[in-house]
Amino acid sequence: MGPLEAGSPPGSFNTETSTETFRQALLQGRESLRQRYYSNGNGAALLRGHNRLLDDILRQVWREMALPDSIALLAVGGYGRQQLFPYSDIDLLVLLPEEGSGANVADGAVEVRLEQWVRLLWDLGLEIGHSVRTIAHCVEEAAKDITVQTSLLEARQLSGHRPLFDEFAKTMQVMLEPEAFFQAKQLEQEQRHGRYHDATHNLEPNIKESPGGLRDLQNVLWVSRAAGFGKSWPDLARGSLITPREARLAQRHQALLQDLRIRLHYLAGRREDRLLFDFQTALADELRIGAKPPRRASEILMQRYYRAAQGVTQINTILLLTLEARISPGANAVPVIINERFQKRSEWLEARDEDLFHKEPAAILESVLLLQQHPELKARSATTLRAMWQAAPLINAAFRRNPHNRAHFMEILRQPHGLTSELRLLNRYGILGRYLPAFGRIVGQMQHDLFHVYTVDEHILMVVRNLRRFLSPEFAHEYPLCSRLIGEFQRPEVLYIGGIFHDIAKGRQGNHSILGKRDAARFCHDHALSPEDTDLIIWLVENHLFMSMTAQKKDIADPDVIADFAGHMGNERRLVALYLLTVADIRGTSPKVWNAWKAKLLEDLFRAARRQLCGEPAYADRTLTSRKNKVMELLQLDNIAVSGDEKLWRILDPAYLLSHEPQQIAWHARHLIHQTEPLTPLVKTRIAPAGTGIEVLVYAADQKDLFARICSFFDRIDCNIVEARIHTARHGYALDSFLVLDPFDMAQRHRDVVDFIEHELAQQLAEHAPLQPPVKGRLSRHLRHFPIAPEVDIELDEKGEYSILSIVAGDQPGLLSRIAQVLVSFGVNVHSARVNTLGERAEDTFLVTGDALQKSRTLLRLETELIKALQTSCEAAT
Repeated sequence: MGPLEAGSPPGSFNTETSTETFRQALLQGRESLRQRYYSNGNGAALLRGHNRLLDDILRQVWREMALPDSIALLAVGGYGRQQLFPYSDIDLLVLLPEEGSGANVADGAVEVRLEQWVRLLWDLGLEIGHSVRTIAHCVEEAAKDITVQTSLLEARQLSGHRPLFDEFAKTMQVMLEPEAFFQAKQLEQEQRHGRYHDATHNLEPNIKESPGGLRDLQNVLWVSRAAGFGKSWPDLARGSLITPREARLAQRHQALLQDLRIRLHYLAGRREDRLLFDFQTALADELRIGAKPPRRASEILMQRYYRAAQGVTQINTILLLTLEARISPGANAVPVIINERFQKRSEWLEARDEDLFHKEPAAILESVLLLQQHPELKARSATTLRAMWQAAPLINAAFRRNPHNRAHFMEILRQPHGLTSELRLLNRYGILGRYLPAFGRIVGQMQHDLFHVYTVDEHILMVVRNLRRFLSPEFAHEYPLCSRLIGEFQRPEVLYIGGIFHDIAKGRQGNHSILGKRDAARFCHDHALSPEDTDLIIWLVENHLFMSMTAQKKDIADPDVIADFAGHMGNERRLVALYLLTVADIRGTSPKVWNAWKAKLLEDLFRAARRQLCGEPAYADRTLTSRKNKVMELLQLDNIAVSGDEKLWRILDPAYLLSHEPQQIAWHARHLIHQTEPLTPLVKTRIAPAGTGIEVLVYAADQKDLFARICSFFDRIDCNIVEARIHTARHGYALDSFLVLDPFDMAQRHRDVVDFIEHELAQQLAEHAPLQPPVKGRLSRHLRHFPIAPEVDIELDEKGEYSILSIVAGDQPGLLSRIAQVLVSFGVNVHSARVNTLGERAEDTFLVTGDALQKSRTLLRLETELIKALQTSCEAAT
């Protein structure tokens, strides 16, 4: 009979013995299924077996509860469709008859019994999601929420009153409106894809929810079921909605994704649907995938996933178009002729001849152009899209050499609408990679640099998307300067070409910028671009990292840095193009890499270089006199007169004045004018302009470990220093300014956060306690799987006044404190710092001086100790 023997009295479920019996049956059954799965690898059998196991246990528990015969227990959601993964939630619906139906379920005893039933299921180790509703309540909820309606659509009875379930099933079917259901599911899918930035090739995709995941396949079957076309891939093939080949592909992709999801659940020991780096290597081992240098086993695994996800997206797109055509009343509309090859039927573009693309492959690019030029068209019809997909192999060397096709491709890039969506579709169906073979080589290629979250091809298309986004009026508020600049930029297609080629040589041996510019030069020659545009595109590809490196690693307050940068630009058009590409590129690496500080750095560099190129001084107020006058003007607005205050101007000496902005100097002066020699450290804070973080002023008697103490303080409160300027006045006081990123924007909302910094930092600096060891913490999971070997480089600047210390390491708690404490131990003074974090990668630059830097032996020891400190940090964090 199972866990409870026949004759057990009603309610005996709540005894300790019965609960343990059920629990053991569940554990043993699940373990048996797991062992069988690992021996035969049959994912479909595992899902069926898991459903049968849960069905049996839930039915037995339900019977033992002695609940009224008038109610019913239903499986809904994934459990309802019999696809219950090892650690998935178990969705249940307790169906009650309507009040007044004659069934007595409203009494308190039934409610108590249901509460006991829920507690028992949790005690057994079942993670259930349950609801208790009447049919009327189900209809009401389903009408409000498409997710609820979809879940109930797949309901099946487990136990209880059969007529009640039959009435429920009939009612749910009657309320279905196929066209409204389709539109709601399509909108739901668009919103879900939007949460993943419409990216199929994410480095850590969600197997269930990401574009190309299992949910995309389920969505097709839900719509088909609601419309009465079938519940399975064979049903759709029999109904001619899908070809037999496509049905087999859908089943194959579904089986692979299900297999990966099952293994993920078992590896994680919990419900985990994300293909995290933590599991990729282990999954590859389980699937007996070996490395093929230089590609890791995990990369080969992910290539398999990307192929499956791409196949799912192809099938999902075609089938939703097919279903819409069957369901929509416009499917039988009279076609309107566009030209001899294409026609418009309702909102769809159709090929007038089903064999058009095989007869004339050039029509593939023509269809792209027509969709861009006819905004009233929604998409290609399913038949046309399928035919285009099947004709993709005809894009060969002869196709690429054809001047007509090259002209069409350039016209596509020049269109004001539809470029992003069409490039993504061409990539999805393998057409873009065939037309641009260099692009085809990076489709699905992973990047383990700890700040890109997309494959190379997905990143490139994200960059083009960002450039196009600058042109959209609805997004002008996001990047006003970029929107204005690109609106005035002649022939913006050169930017898109630069975006396509900037990373196209990733993964090859050698500098990808140099290799990529050769590919770009070949493209420009083949597509007859003007010499001017060709030179700009080649220059952009070769120099696409130059602006971000300058902004984030050099002192852009230095006129010489601006002069050198502007000289490298050469002219304003190059500067504008590089600025636009740089913003789009950084934004396209990861949603987390961009921040207001980086935006301000790039904009400040752009504006200063533009002034230089236009014949103005990069900083019009660079002379000491003009700088002082500007500061005094700002202070006079607050009725503060400082013109004759010699003490203040001795602190704010020429070196200080030339390295700070007038607005920042005025802010400092407001606090220093009455406290030129305070007995205790002075700490003041404010929200930085443009919301780029928190500005912190520290004014105190100088001490050799002051910078290290300040770094330690901010490490311990989880705030990141991104910029530091260290100035020592002639009378032995340090005037240091910091820009600190507030990861939770707490200072914007709570004044007590900045008050805390001012009070606590001043107190800790005043105590002169021994330096505390740097903060230790866990390495991120990215760094555990893709560690970065620390790099340390020290070289003299061009003037020979300072040494430039450059450090590359994996970002981790206490990193800056470790660096600072090593520098203190060698007597090295920090004059400025730029701390740049790209995802999990830290690239820090310091301007330093000290006797240790003058002796080769001591310099070697310093570099060794820095590397050792960073390596020690890695080991301690693991």
